[in-house]
Amino acid sequence: MKIMLINGVNLNFVGIREKGIYGNKDFNSICGDVKKYADEKGVELTLFQSNCEGEIVDCLQRAYFEKYDAVIINPGAHSHYSIAIYDAIKSISLPCVEVHLSNVHAREDFRKNCVTAGACSGQICGFGELGYKMAIDALVAQAK
Repeated sequence: MKIMLINGVNLNFVGIREKGIYGNKDFNSICGDVKKYADEKGVELTLFQSNCEGEIVDCLQRAYFEKYDAVIINPGAHSHYSIAIYDAIKSISLPCVEVHLSNVHAREDFRKNCVTAGACSGQICGFGELGYKMAIDALVAQAK
C-alpha cells in the first residue's frame, strides 16, 4: 500500500511551538517514527510538509497522478478555512484521513470547525503522533 502523508502549516515547528499542547518531540523525530511504523506495516509512506496552501493542493494532486492508494493529511490551521484543500481532497477520490495532534474540539472555538474534514473518510485528533499511526492502521484495514 502506498500512502502520502501531508503535513501543513506550522507542523514543522512542532517541538518548538506551544509545547504544552504539542509536546517536546520535534517534527523530524515524529516523522521518523511514523515512517518506521509504516515500514513495519509494509506501507510505502511518502512524507510531505508545506506552509503553503497551493503546495498542499499540488501534493494532493500528485498523490492522484502517481497512483497513491490513500492520503493522510494534517492541514494544520488550513483545516479551519481552506476550501481549496477541501476541493482538492474531494477531487482526487482517494481515501483520506485527517489527523490533528491536539484535540481541536477541546481548544478555541475557531478550531472546532474543520472544513477539510468534511472531504475526508474520517478524522483522528488528540492522540499526538499516535494519530498518524492510527490513520495508517485504519487505511490498511479499509483497503482489505
